[in-house]
Amino acid sequence: MKLRYLATVVLLVLTTVAAHAQSQGNVGLYFNPIATRVSNSVADTGPFAFLGANSKSQYFVGFDLGGFYDFFHTTSLDTGLDVRYSDQHANNAALHGFNIGLRVAGHPFARPIKPYAVASFGYGTTKAPNSTVTVKKVDYGIFGGVDYTLARHVDFRAIEVGYGSLTTVSSATVGAGGNVAIPASKLLSFSSGLVFRF
Repeated sequence: MKLRYLATVVLLVLTTVAAHAQSQGNVGLYFNPIATRVSNSVADTGPFAFLGANSKSQYFVGFDLGGFYDFFHTTSLDTGLDVRYSDQHANNAALHGFNIGLRVAGHPFARPIKPYAVASFGYGTTKAPNSTVTVKKVDYGIFGGVDYTLARHVDFRAIEVGYGSLTTVSSATVGAGGNVAIPASKLLSFSSGLVFRF
């Protein structure tokens, strides 16, 4: 199944959940720009170098689409699920991710400031520059951020910072020479934008 179709299905499911769960929990949808620094301790010298020939890092930019459903509430914490899809590009390479995670949001301060954290896992798909070769691997991510309430159903996501790991396409994973072994790349992401709550 292509990732864009999967993202569309996820969005439709989250919208349906929002329609049925307005009185039972806090549902939010977001579509935000994202920038990710992908880095590796070993430079790929082969023909399928994801970060570019002999490069150890690259910035990828794109969008982050997702939603959350907080189904458990206390006086100071909300807990639920977060589902997200990201589509990013750089150096003629592509990075796609689909993650599901546990979300904890707090309101320890006077509203409208709401910090949150997400621990997620899923899979990432990477495409090498100037090639149709892709590799799909399991990845994980930890995200934290702060939402600021603008209106009854709209929050401003002031900042979200994420950290994760993913084994990307490389000359080693494709079996086309180059380095003998390339470790998983580190992903450091930054995002900001709007959250629509129902």
